[in-house]
Amino acid sequence: MRGVILYGVGSPIVVDVEESLHRAGLTLVAGIANHPGPSHLLEGAPVKAPAGLTDGERDLPFLVPLFTPGHRHAAVADAARHGLHRPLTLIDPSVAAPRRLELGPGSYVNAGCSLGAGSVFGAFAFINRGASLGHHLRCGAFVSVGPGAVLAGHVCLGEGAFVGAGATVLPEIAVGANAVVGAGSVVTRDVPAGCLALGNPARIVRRDIGGYRGIAIP
Repeated sequence: MRGVILYGVGSPIVVDVEESLHRAGLTLVAGIANHPGPSHLLEGAPVKAPAGLTDGERDLPFLVPLFTPGHRHAAVADAARHGLHRPLTLIDPSVAAPRRLELGPGSYVNAGCSLGAGSVFGAFAFINRGASLGHHLRCGAFVSVGPGAVLAGHVCLGEGAFVGAGATVLPEIAVGANAVVGAGSVVTRDVPAGCLALGNPARIVRRDIGGYRGIAIP
């Protein structure tokens, strides 16, 4: 078994990543508490402050189990400052990965997802439970796709874009960098960068939002 570090254990989603590691035969060596607060880890792995990493642990692959793109981006930068340099790319073993797929370093695909062939993801993408992603998807770095979202073929998501739970994005739609598609929305037209789109059909309700939770990916 290979050892893995989880950098950021304050988000409840960490338990899903923990289960994916187990199914993949990977050992969780330590969780890193990069901010004060409780750990959501289920297993008995030690929880450390970043400064407590050993030289051997710094050489292990790491994954950042944070769903908000801006938080994930900040944690990745913090991990690098503390010597972690081997981002792990993990597709849950329950997912049938197509032969033609490019998944950037540090990306995570949760259980029960469907991935379309010919798709390309930037670094540190996070695809949550049961999302269905069509063929020839193009995603920038630090994209987040919520549980049960459906993205049709030839969709493009800009860097830091966020698609909420149960949303649907129709074919050949572009969602710009740091744009947010609200949960349950049906996107029939392009969403410009930095905009919030809600409803069925989705409409732009706010502009210049700065990304999901107001945090933009630079």
